[in-house]
This record gives sequence, structure tokens and C-alpha cells, in this order.
Amino acid sequence: MKNILLCFLGLFIIGIVLGDSCFLEISPSRVVVKFGDPVSVSCVASRPVRVLGWESIIGASHTQHDLSVQWQVDSLTDWIEEPICYGVFFTAPRQCEEKLNLVLYKLSTAIPVQVSSTLLIVPNRADDGAQYRCEAELELGAEGPQPSPTVQSEDLSIAVQYPPEFPSPEEEILEISEDGDMRLNCIAVGNPPPVYTWSSSNLQEKVDNQPVLKAALLGPGVYTCTASNILGKRSKQFVIKHKSKGV
Repeated sequence: MKNILLCFLGLFIIGIVLGDSCFLEISPSRVVVKFGDPVSVSCVASRPVRVLGWESIIGASHTQHDLSVQWQVDSLTDWIEEPICYGVFFTAPRQCEEKLNLVLYKLSTAIPVQVSSTLLIVPNRADDGAQYRCEAELELGAEGPQPSPTVQSEDLSIAVQYPPEFPSPEEEILEISEDGDMRLNCIAVGNPPPVYTWSSSNLQEKVDNQPVLKAALLGPGVYTCTASNILGKRSKQFVIKHKSKGV
């Protein structure tokens, strides 16, 4: 029996390639933004510049002669955004650019990237009723939120079916007095729960689905109990010997 747990988490990383140094510095150099949150990044030139600006689908801006310019978005929801800071200088190199290292993430979704993890389970009877769940964590680095965002799946309960088994399957010999209170205990464990039948030449009536019988009400002899379910059956014998009164 194998069960498969699946866990999904959305993550899209954009703008991770930086250009060669060209007297432009982006601060912070790496930005981690939750989907829909605001973001603000500055670009600073370290030598005189004609034009300094941000090339971007959202929040594009530029300035003349100033040594810094901001890229600012009130709510970032564009998965394909790749902001680039560019500068046009008076001397060579006349123009260069730096790309922002930007990570945009969103929880509880399988879009735009679906990541899965598979756990193969080969359960035994001890795992009956055990619960499993999957936890996914976004590893966003030191610039990301701390602790790292996580999502958990719903619990998956494992039901393991197995044939009946007796805690003590060996034959039992009971020597009791006629008024004794000893019992024949045929309780077995199994899933689905076992049903019980008794057989003996001493039984006058059919006994069904009674896992425990009072020994004092039975005559001496051999009694066989059978516990069964859809996966199999097991039998156990009880031998009753009566003591005479006063012995």
C-alpha cells in the first residue's frame, strides 16, 4: 500500500543576472517582495551623469544630472518585471546598466511555478491511524522575511487494514472450579474489526460474535474461537478442566 503526499508552493525569481560594473550601484542589491507589497530601490552613480533612470514596465523614472534615482512601486504584482538602472555619462563608457536582483513570491498557489515533493509510504499495522502532512518553505535568503514563509497541507490519516491477530495465540488450559469467575478471552486485533465464532462439541447453541465467554458456564472440553475479517482469520483453542468442589 502506497500513499503519495503532494505539496505545492509558488515562487518566481526575476532579474537575477547582474551586468558588469559601470559606476552604478543599486541599493539594496537584492530585494525580496511579497506579491502585492510596495517596493523601493535606489540607483546611485559614482561619476557625473547626463541621464540616470530606471527602465521598467512599472515605475519607470529618470533624472538629469542627479546622481541618484528611485524605482518605486506601491503594489508589485507583475511576475515578468525586470527593472534595469541605466546611466548615460559624459565620458566613456557612455552608457551602461545594472539589473536589479528581484525576487517576487506568493504563498498558497501553484502558479506561476509548481513545485512538488513526493513521499512514498509502505505502512505496517503500527501505522494505522497515523497522520502525515507536507510543509513547504520558501528559502528567500537573508533579505527575505524571517522566519521563512511556510505553508502546510491538510493532515492525511493512514488507515492500514490487516488480518486478525491474537496478543497470545498459544493454546490456553484453564482449570477452574464450577463457581469460578474465569473467562475465555478471544479478543483479537485487526482492521476491519474481527467477528468471532466459537465451536465445540460441548456447545448446545451457536455462539456468534462474542469474543469473551464465561468459563464456569461451560463444561470441560476443548473450545475453538475463530476471529475473522475480510483479510483473513485466526483460531485459538481453550481447554477447560473443572476442579471438584472442595479440592
